[in-house]
Amino acid sequence: MRALRPRFAALLAVGAPLTLAAQATMQPVNDLPNPYRAIEGWAKLPEGRSWGSTSAVAIDRDGRSVWVAERCGANSCANSSLDPVLEFDPDGNLVRHFGAGLMISPHGIFVDRDDNVWVVDCACTYGRTAPPIESPPRGHQIFEFSHDGKLLRTLGVPGGSRDSAFFQPNAIYVAPNGAFFVAEGHSSAPGSVARLFKFSSDGKLVRAWGSFGSGPDDWDQPHALAMDSRGRLFVGDRGNNRIKILDQDGNLLDTWYQFSRPSGIWIDANDNIYVGDSESGSVGSGRSRLWKRGIRIGSAKTGQVTAFIPDPVEQATNTSAAEGVAVDARGVIYGAEVGPKDLKRYERTP
Repeated sequence: MRALRPRFAALLAVGAPLTLAAQATMQPVNDLPNPYRAIEGWAKLPEGRSWGSTSAVAIDRDGRSVWVAERCGANSCANSSLDPVLEFDPDGNLVRHFGAGLMISPHGIFVDRDDNVWVVDCACTYGRTAPPIESPPRGHQIFEFSHDGKLLRTLGVPGGSRDSAFFQPNAIYVAPNGAFFVAEGHSSAPGSVARLFKFSSDGKLVRAWGSFGSGPDDWDQPHALAMDSRGRLFVGDRGNNRIKILDQDGNLLDTWYQFSRPSGIWIDANDNIYVGDSESGSVGSGRSRLWKRGIRIGSAKTGQVTAFIPDPVEQATNTSAAEGVAVDARGVIYGAEVGPKDLKRYERTP
């Protein structure tokens, strides 16, 4: 195992943010142990249906069942009559499905404390800088469903809005008090939208902050949201190859680079953190080309990375490995893959 240089280890131990110079010279975390084995073909889709691209995976309130929002056997649901939202029991049997005709590119999913299921439609398979032309318009919205699939609430304007919420939303996190956070912006083109929103439990906007860029307070594809036991908000700032840690008022507490290019983040009840990196290596650019794709596992308390599940297709030239990550109460990891169009299950090696 290659250890982090002593200077960086000390910085991480005390939670000090790395300077730009320090993070640029950080050794890639590529060679840690992999205590997991992949279980493919675990979830049983209906006969004749195959997996589409998916980055949206979450665990039910029972701690064992798995929710997935996939793109209708392709990379878009725009012309499909299939239900994109699926629930599987712990044995991989399909329990329920719903959501047909509502969304284009399901991208994020979250199950709140009331067992309601939130699905984020990024519409990111359409134009990067302008809403798609549709009649009627669709996309760039967030849907709240009851556990059995009844649509409870729709947030955002059909077709999206660059001036208000939302345009290419990526992820949602509902806090224990019902307030919720939304990260939006799925492009690194100059002038792209890149913002973080906080809403009250009744859907009123509390505040929005950040804009596109690479500075300490900027975003470039804020792609994933998670919260630790202390109520700190972890934001996967993918285009900037970092995780930014905020308090719930948006104040920056720390910035981590040791998890590389974060597409998905999950933090369990014990503050273990699981970070899916689906774009480093041959897919990334600049610093991220030195890092391997896969799932990095560590501590949300200290920032130490302790394990690494490498991408099984290391030399892929398009997005690969898990983009969305979820972990059940038994420690089983689920990786939702956009490029390979799959949902992998990772169990600890006996």
